[in-house]
Amino acid sequence: MLDVRDLSVSFETQDGRVDAVKKLSFDLARGECLGLVGESGSGKSQTVLAAMGLTAANGIVEGSIKFDGVEVTGLDRKQLNNIRGARMAMIFQDPLTSLTAHMTVGAQMAEVLARHKKMKGAEAEARIVEWLERVRIPEARRRLHQFPHELSGGMRQRVMIASAMLCEPQVLLADEPTTALDVTVQAQVLDLMDELKRETGAGLVLITHDMGVIARMADRVVVMRHGDAVERGNVDDVFAAPKHAYTRMLLDAMPRMDRTDRGSRPTIGAAPAKEVKPILDVDDLHVTFPVSMPGGLFGKRVPLRAVDGVSLSLRPSETVGVVGESGCGKSTLARGVLKLLDPSAGSVAWLGRNIAQASRKEMQPLRQELQIVFQDPLASLDPRMTIGQSIAEPLTVFRPAVDAKGREAAAREIMQRMDLDHNLVNRYPHELSGGQNQRVGIARAMILRPKLVVCDEAVSALDVSVQAQILDLLIDLQKEFGLAMMFISHDLSVVREICHRVMVLYLGRVVETASREVLFSNPLHPYTRALLSAVPSPDPVRERSRVKVKLHGDLPSPLDPRASLRFMKSRLTDQAPYYRPALIEVAHGHWVAEHDPAEGVAGLSAA
Repeated sequence: MLDVRDLSVSFETQDGRVDAVKKLSFDLARGECLGLVGESGSGKSQTVLAAMGLTAANGIVEGSIKFDGVEVTGLDRKQLNNIRGARMAMIFQDPLTSLTAHMTVGAQMAEVLARHKKMKGAEAEARIVEWLERVRIPEARRRLHQFPHELSGGMRQRVMIASAMLCEPQVLLADEPTTALDVTVQAQVLDLMDELKRETGAGLVLITHDMGVIARMADRVVVMRHGDAVERGNVDDVFAAPKHAYTRMLLDAMPRMDRTDRGSRPTIGAAPAKEVKPILDVDDLHVTFPVSMPGGLFGKRVPLRAVDGVSLSLRPSETVGVVGESGCGKSTLARGVLKLLDPSAGSVAWLGRNIAQASRKEMQPLRQELQIVFQDPLASLDPRMTIGQSIAEPLTVFRPAVDAKGREAAAREIMQRMDLDHNLVNRYPHELSGGQNQRVGIARAMILRPKLVVCDEAVSALDVSVQAQILDLLIDLQKEFGLAMMFISHDLSVVREICHRVMVLYLGRVVETASREVLFSNPLHPYTRALLSAVPSPDPVRERSRVKVKLHGDLPSPLDPRASLRFMKSRLTDQAPYYRPALIEVAHGHWVAEHDPAEGVAGLSAA
């Protein structure tokens, strides 16, 4: 269906010619999945954008791209529009920026049918609803009148897939379709794409830097680096015996659920003894937001329990992992602990002092001991400040006696510790890579030598090799400075490598908590088992053979007081609609929320 020969894509820039893709060749058969894998900048996205005729204006495409025997390169826009969307479609990485914000889901999908199938009105609506149901969007007909921002990330991605599949194309190009998704939603989206591929016979080109996703989906794989194909072959052969050093590096850098060590990489130290006094004690923390709901003359306000009675303790040199899907309260918990949000109830004891109700002025001197590393470093760094200024800014606030020369010296010293070239000190954030900016964020948090650092999805958007380097850095810093860390992530394979204890959140409540050894070897709550099962393994043979535990339906609304009973439906009665499952200690340090023992995870639907 797709035959690419000697494809080269280059761009004329102010700094000269940039070669993004160099003499790349591959083919794709009907009903086959070809994986294009590599790190950022390897040329994966530019390859499929060239196939779709979407290369930027300063781009130069050379070579041959044939779709079903027709040469695509050189076609004008009108000729391309007869192919793309109808016979060849693309799923983009970020659905929120790919969907039109001011148009409803139904209106956007109707455009596709009107353009390619001349289908309108009730016939088009029926087709759209059919595809929304096929991609398992609940209440599909109601979604037609909603805007993209009203849908969850997983649902937006499924809308993108449904839009791409409306005309049942023969080739589907998927560019990092699951990068920003929770593991459970990722599993649903991958299963869906595989199912559609089998049902329609479409060929699928899947772009990703996640070797686990490739192992789960691909028949063949092409490994790209700096625009070149450095290795290609059957997915089983490439994973079992990679020939190129770059492929081996990608596989070695992948965090894995089926191993406890990190090979030759740094590993976390032993968990601190129980006798060591915690520096942080959180008891029954609640963070509630009033939400206005339509209804009546003035509407009504209902409480959204973002964090609903969470307790935890943290000792020096210990890392606690906080995991769960988007919307479960992980980031809100972190901000409540750091007093970036005001808790509604409960206590947060820092070094024995309750800071839950402390004023901003009282918290200010404590900020140098409590730091956070955010998910998106570019969003958290001031674009007008140089790297050196950003890193040294905490010194300006907390160490005003240090002069400009001293601040620069301190910034250079911590940059060296973070493996950042000191020549970058006068650069700006947009001039650095994602991994470098993340190191800048960590350097800024560490320059005051804090006692507690919260990492909020600090490695989720990074390539696997950069991710491994950041994890190495965090482990080394913890050993050197005795750091306590709260590590928030939806990637359980990463959590397994860096955390001593793990806490699983579901709609603001803890459903299971235990040491990493116990939680990963003996998960007891259905939600925990589903999260662990959803993580793809970078082993094609194992991935195809293992039985997957699935949760059906999206995360229910946290505004529904019955949502916490998704796993305890025996309590869903009119007499007790607000029952809260209790945490029970099943073994020393292993706590599990009540749930129905006969309740299988497959077949559960949202409350």
